[in-house]
Amino acid sequence: MQGIKHLTEGPIFKQLFNLAMPIMATSFIQMAYSLINAAWVGRIGSEAVAAIGTVGILAWMATSISLLNKVGSEVSVGQAIGAKDENKAKTFASHNLTIALIISILLGTLLFIFANPIIGVYELNSSISAKAVIYLRIIASAMPFMFLSTAFTGIYNAAGRSKVPFYISGTGLIINIILDPIFIFVCEWGTTGAAIATWISQASVLGLFLYKLKGKKDILRGFSIITKLQKSYTLRILRLGLPAATLNTLFAFVNMYICRLASEQGGHIGLMTMTLGGQIEAITWNTSQGFSSALSAFISQNYAAGKQGRVLQAYKATLWITSLLGSFCTFLFIFYGQEVFSLFVPEEKAILAGGVFLFIDGYSQLFMMLEITTQGLFYGTGRTLPPAIISITFNCLRIPLAIILTNLGMGVEGIWWAISCTSIAKGLFAYLWFAIIKKRVLNIPSIAI
Repeated sequence: MQGIKHLTEGPIFKQLFNLAMPIMATSFIQMAYSLINAAWVGRIGSEAVAAIGTVGILAWMATSISLLNKVGSEVSVGQAIGAKDENKAKTFASHNLTIALIISILLGTLLFIFANPIIGVYELNSSISAKAVIYLRIIASAMPFMFLSTAFTGIYNAAGRSKVPFYISGTGLIINIILDPIFIFVCEWGTTGAAIATWISQASVLGLFLYKLKGKKDILRGFSIITKLQKSYTLRILRLGLPAATLNTLFAFVNMYICRLASEQGGHIGLMTMTLGGQIEAITWNTSQGFSSALSAFISQNYAAGKQGRVLQAYKATLWITSLLGSFCTFLFIFYGQEVFSLFVPEEKAILAGGVFLFIDGYSQLFMMLEITTQGLFYGTGRTLPPAIISITFNCLRIPLAIILTNLGMGVEGIWWAISCTSIAKGLFAYLWFAIIKKRVLNIPSIAI
């Protein structure tokens, strides 16, 4: 197959590492959009950070939905490549792109039309709400760019060519870095300028993917961007990607409620701490997610090829790497939380509040690594339901636990403890689930549409 890197032979650790580094870097780049916007907007004040932070949760929801086609692409295209069926791989690639386009147009339209009532959920003052509505509508119009780019990323990851999304996303980030200060301060557009910079950079990323696809030596000898959907392929993609999209989307809704509770308990400082603290924590999350996506792509090919020994070895190697990362982040957040938070917001009150958040959240970092790594193994074998069940269960439990702890007088810190404790539980249960069904998971699969 043209433009494909086969992962069923050769040194496991080297292949995983070479595949994971670009994916991880790409994840960092996606995270960096929000962090860079927050860092520049933070110079305006904490209210401005709160405004884009509310939209950040909604953008996260959108990104979560786009995982339907990222996971769908990585698994469906990857398993087709592992089974050496190029036509099926091309068909799955086209279907993932078409589905991504349809969903993004529908979602973007809804967010644009209902921006006011959606932002109204947070019960912010009128000044912050007005900024947030404008920001949301601009980001909503960029949804097709984001969704299609995510699907392309999944396709290239499945083909073992994770460097392509890295280079393209990196170019988009550079554009965003250049435009942010120009639009925010030189043009004096404030938070609106940050949104416009993101819109332009995301459009550029999609444009580069489309240009790359026209290359004579690109993956799978080319495939259609838009195709007539076939029931069998569509259902296969939905079965693979929908659990991942559902759990992450629900997570976003849970976070919306948690943000509102944080706003009630701590005002705009509480909301800012939750949104910005979550973005800082995403450094850990995105790093582990990079390795998890690499593991998923690696396992997809090897699992379809019937090489279960390489599947288990890859999982153990990835778990070792992510455990080291989780241990480091635990140390960093617990002992240097304030210093980390001060990199983004200069206000003393905000720094103190952020330090408390990271201190509490730091205890969950190692267990977060465990959850996300095991999630990658399940995804690679086509079993996307177990991670969804675990995540949905404990994310939903996060709300009543937060309410109980705040009612016990713990205030906003009770919310942070609810987040940390449920993250610990997710990691433990994910690992236990795999341990129980390991033998059945590693059976030679029967790959069907």
